[in-house]
Amino acid sequence: MSTLGRVRERALPHFADGTESAKRTLRRELLAVRGGLTPDDVRESAAALAERALRLAELAQAGTVAAYVSVGSEPGTLALLDALRARGVRVLLPALLPDNDLDWGPYTGRDGLVRVQHGGRMALFEPPGPHFGPDAVTEADAVLLPGLAVDARGMRLGRGGGSYDRVLARLESAGADPALVVLLYDTEVVAHVPEEPHDRPVHAVVTPSGVRRFPRT
Repeated sequence: MSTLGRVRERALPHFADGTESAKRTLRRELLAVRGGLTPDDVRESAAALAERALRLAELAQAGTVAAYVSVGSEPGTLALLDALRARGVRVLLPALLPDNDLDWGPYTGRDGLVRVQHGGRMALFEPPGPHFGPDAVTEADAVLLPGLAVDARGMRLGRGGGSYDRVLARLESAGADPALVVLLYDTEVVAHVPEEPHDRPVHAVVTPSGVRRFPRT
């Protein structure tokens, strides 16, 4: 059995340790496995993810999509961003603010991205300014969320920085109801993700082998 498969099986017992502890443990295990992926693994998965995601009705009908640029061994997004832009979709990308909130700017192509080092954390690729402000995400018809896992209810495990918790709260406060989509590797669809009161489910998960939708609540 693969290491990621073992992570998937062991996810449920860890939840007895408390929600925050369980999340930290699951994050460490999933990130460790991602760290073992080769560039070819990531590249091949990115092509399959783009192909699957482009078939989603939620993206086919979208005029504006809020997305992000994948880094390191994250499921790749650039092929999808390029394809959406080629369709004429307005693609918004985040720029991390000092308080971990997100500002938003347009994706104009790979050459237009700026590599930004945020302290000791991983460098991110962001749109150059000027930006549109944090509320620009409320204009999106679909939002692509980064994540490490999702469960059978659509509950997403993020990296723990809280940036996308703010995004989801902002959407809810504005009465916006975009499709929420997360891109993952196949084995990151797990039995159960520990949740806190502020956590919200996504509407669909796309993996290299397919799409799974969850009922809107």
